[in-house]
This record gives sequence, structure tokens and C-alpha cells, in this order.
Amino acid sequence: MIGQVADAYGFRGFLVLAVPDTGCNSLEANAIMTTYPVEFLKGYDSAGLINGSPVIQRLRRSTIPFTYDAHQLARRRADGKGDAAICVFEQAGMPRGIYLPVHDAGGHRAAIAFGGDRPVVSNDEMQELNLWAGILFSKLVEVRERDRRGSGSLSRREVECLRWAAAGKTTSEMARILALSEYTVNHYLNRATRKLDSVNRVQTVAKAMRAGLIN
Repeated sequence: MIGQVADAYGFRGFLVLAVPDTGCNSLEANAIMTTYPVEFLKGYDSAGLINGSPVIQRLRRSTIPFTYDAHQLARRRADGKGDAAICVFEQAGMPRGIYLPVHDAGGHRAAIAFGGDRPVVSNDEMQELNLWAGILFSKLVEVRERDRRGSGSLSRREVECLRWAAAGKTTSEMARILALSEYTVNHYLNRATRKLDSVNRVQTVAKAMRAGLIN
């Protein structure tokens, strides 16, 4: 559904992002759902762009939707990483877009971002997208809660694998520790990733830790 809204308004993709806590260094670990290229998330984090990001700073202090332009934002960075930021957004084909702050019933803050190379959204489009963001995020929270109460609970083996992944162990190391094949370890990790609705192993570990499933 979020992807359909992105397409309808001419964006290349979307990102549902838990607003990162102060001191967090990873955008990827806070991505709840996205169609942004994996290379974008990895490139953003490898360049260390999150701490000096005007977008992240704004999301932490405001709940008002806003548009972004990578070139304009680059000039506002005080860490000298403006060119690196432009490169990451341009390579992903998303130099412009919009961020729409949202929150769940528990007050946990997030944002839905739509990015692409289309012209800046109009005021009418911003109002429409802001309305859509609230509806879509509420539906997403509802689905995730239903999955969590149902078949989404992690098995003992899945939790074990995530614990060792959190400790920095590789697949081969986990296989030796747990007396399993690497194929089986990957199977458990991939299943945990699907259950927690994550995009990769790093995000799965982060979500499991936030949910108290692993220490």
C-alpha cells in the first residue's frame, strides 16, 4: 500500500523510519520498512551521515512534515560531509522528497519518507501525503502487532542465532558453536528476519534487542 502511494505521486521509493535516538550511528538499523536500495542505506551509514543530518535533527524536535533537497541540506551540514551526502542521494536517484512524521498509540515516533527526482511537492500534495502517512502507519502498526501476537514469535533456535549474531559471530562461527550447518543457521536467521519484518540481519538484531527478545 505504501508503495502504491509512492508510485501514485511519482516517487522512486519510500522509507518507514523509527526516529533514531541521539547517539545512534545507523540509519539501516532504524529502517522499519523500505523500498530504498540497500546500497543507499549502507552508503549512508558507511559515510557516517546520521549524526550531522539536518533531517534527523529536525525529526527529533518536530512533528511537522517537510520536504527535502539533498543539495540544499548539504549546505546546512556542519560536519563537512555535504558532498558525501549528495553523492549517496544522487546515486540512489532520490535527490528530493518529503518526510512525514508519525507516531503509534504508545507515543513511539517515526517518519514515512518518500524520495525520488520528481519536482518538489505542492502544499496540496503535502497535505494529502500527510493524511496518507497517518493512515498507512496506523495500518502498518496494526499488522505488525497482529503478526507479533500470532506466528511471529521467535523459536528458541532463532533467538540463539540472533544472540550470537549480536555478539558479532559470523555464520560459520555460529554453526560451529551451535553444532549446526551454515545452511541451517542462515535458515533460522532468515526466518527471524521475516518474522520481525526486517530488511537485513543488522536490523533484525536491533529490533530483537529493542523488543527484549535478546540482551
